[in-house]
Amino acid sequence: MNGSINTTSETTPFSGQCHRDTRVAQVVFPILYAILFLAGFLLNSLAVLAFFKIPTTSSFIVYLWNILFSDFIMTLMLPLKILADSQLGLWQLKAFVCRFSAVVFYSTMYISIALLGLISLDRFLKIVQPFRKVWLRTVTAAKILSGLVWLFFFGLALPNMILSNRKATPLSVKKCALLKSHLGLKWHEAVSYICQIVFWTVLILILLFYVVIAKKIYSSYRKTQTAECKIKQRAKGKVFIIVAVFFICFAPYHFARVPYTLSQTGKTRDCNIQNQLFIAKESTLWLAATNICMDPLIYILLCRQFVEKAFCVKMRKSKCTSQENPSIALDTGVST
Repeated sequence: MNGSINTTSETTPFSGQCHRDTRVAQVVFPILYAILFLAGFLLNSLAVLAFFKIPTTSSFIVYLWNILFSDFIMTLMLPLKILADSQLGLWQLKAFVCRFSAVVFYSTMYISIALLGLISLDRFLKIVQPFRKVWLRTVTAAKILSGLVWLFFFGLALPNMILSNRKATPLSVKKCALLKSHLGLKWHEAVSYICQIVFWTVLILILLFYVVIAKKIYSSYRKTQTAECKIKQRAKGKVFIIVAVFFICFAPYHFARVPYTLSQTGKTRDCNIQNQLFIAKESTLWLAATNICMDPLIYILLCRQFVEKAFCVKMRKSKCTSQENPSIALDTGVST
């Protein structure tokens, strides 16, 4: 089925009336999201069961709990997106997705981004200040910072829900932007830029943090004499999974999002360009959504307690001592 909107209408502030090849949007992406939902639901369910057995005694665990909660909410939004995009549900479902569940989906994605930034800061402070009690690494601070992250992004999301207040019809729900008021389009554009700033700021900070971490690990590795401690240093290198998640999952989407948002708010009127930007945005959005499957890898690689609780594997502690290199002998992320 190839849905289109009347090309003669001038009731919208941008060229939203383009013929769009719906085969990719209605068949390919729903299948990909269905696979992602099944994998994400299984992995995150396992993670929930494991984390219920882990006491919240560190800032690290607090951040992981919040990421897990965010990922689980994002996962639960996927079936609604699948039904709406494949047009298997009523057109009213598509309106609900545009106004509410899609907004929640995007919000939880950026909450995860911000929380991964906080985890990177937590690991960074553990290395540069290994023997000092830093307030930012307390459980209280982690709970406060996590709460502020949730409030900030849902504070941005609420107007997006409220300002999607144009009357929904079988025609208008084909593009979510058609449901937004003029102010809603402006707010959506502003939020898009804010989220871009958040992502690139977090990414730059993460890169800076891990440059320092890499230097510490390399320096410690060169000074280490025993094979067992060299294994320990290689294990610490697993913290770079966070950088990998950012580049693999999130960077492509953020390259594609700004031009797509401009096309939705009237800055780009060429139909071919709009359709190409749509495909690029949907492809990279799916890649960003794979974050729900990548985050459990972070738990496995960086949290010893998670591995012990989830897989009933008791991990042997290293005999490396702080006398060899006090700035790095403490764990940088393998345990909490």
